[in-house]
Amino acid sequence: MSAANTERLGSQLASLRDRLESGMDRREFLRTIVSGGFAVGMAQWLGVDDFLAADDGEVPIVTALVREVPDDPWSLQERIRYVPAKWYAAVEKAFELNERLASLAFTGYLGSAVVPGDYASGTATVSVGLSSDSHSVRELLGELADGISIDTETIIDIEAIQDDPEFSEPRFADAASDGTVPSGVACETPSSIATLGPALYHPDGQRRLFVTAEHAFAENRDTTEDALLLPREEGDPIELGRVVHYHPVEDVAAVEPNGWIEPASRIDAPSRPRIRGQFTRFGLADLAARDEELEKVGALSGHTTGKIQGVDAVTCFTDEFCRRGQIRWGGEMDLTDGDSGSVSYHADPEGDDGEVLVAGFNNARTWWPGQSYVWGVGAYRLTENHGYHF
Repeated sequence: MSAANTERLGSQLASLRDRLESGMDRREFLRTIVSGGFAVGMAQWLGVDDFLAADDGEVPIVTALVREVPDDPWSLQERIRYVPAKWYAAVEKAFELNERLASLAFTGYLGSAVVPGDYASGTATVSVGLSSDSHSVRELLGELADGISIDTETIIDIEAIQDDPEFSEPRFADAASDGTVPSGVACETPSSIATLGPALYHPDGQRRLFVTAEHAFAENRDTTEDALLLPREEGDPIELGRVVHYHPVEDVAAVEPNGWIEPASRIDAPSRPRIRGQFTRFGLADLAARDEELEKVGALSGHTTGKIQGVDAVTCFTDEFCRRGQIRWGGEMDLTDGDSGSVSYHADPEGDDGEVLVAGFNNARTWWPGQSYVWGVGAYRLTENHGYHF
């Protein structure tokens, strides 16, 4: 096939895929590919094999990466769910608009997030935070909206109104007699207390790492010296390991174990839930559409739950750079100093009792009037950018 024909075929396939995502049913899809001279087998080229098996008006999405073998973190498989095509098209367009806004980074832009509607509505909204709501900004947003609802809110004097958090006693780990430490307990860095996350896996050498928040370490970081300690209510702290990777944008510090204690894929909640995998970006949108809640266990505030307020969010509130792939959930009271490094999670809808899927990291909370949520990087973003998974 010539280069010109290949380019023309690619354009035709892209156009057909766009129409499919906008709500084309199976009969129209089949008529289109036949009348266009395509074979039914072209569905594989389009990446829509599963579409032909779905009910009219539904499309498949990947909602999670889940271990086929519960005790084997390297046996991840994609989990598929069928959703209304109209809803999928609206959420996909909202994701694209959200990315466009973040790329433009126009004057006054502080961040944005996709807020999926429920399945019945087939809608999605992009929530935008602004430092000023000028006429020119409103015009720009109107030009970019392309049928997606935009909800704007003006946020003023963020730095001036931060409150001091209340102090509470940290949650200490058990004696770790089984050689592992779960997520949700206190850990110590050279400069502060944080929350220990669950085992973070990296395919490079199939490594299992401890993890906590990057901002819990001092500004003058040295991965040859920065140790992560496990404080105990009685007895001296135990060194868990030393930092091998800092990821400032995602606010993650990965620590290589250097002793007999290993990280665990469990959370220190009363039921001791076991982590079976993690949600994708569309998996989080699916949870939001079904009005499901996330949970977390922090070393200072303990166990809390809350609704998802935005997915694939961009936050530009606290640093000179913007953080992408964020989750907004719960309220500002669901996180306090020392909880950073915990994970948000939800029960595995297809797993056994006590099995959960990780949504993302918890790194910060709002502290200004008008908004109230916890934010942190989605697990899917860590996988996309660095190859990690839970």
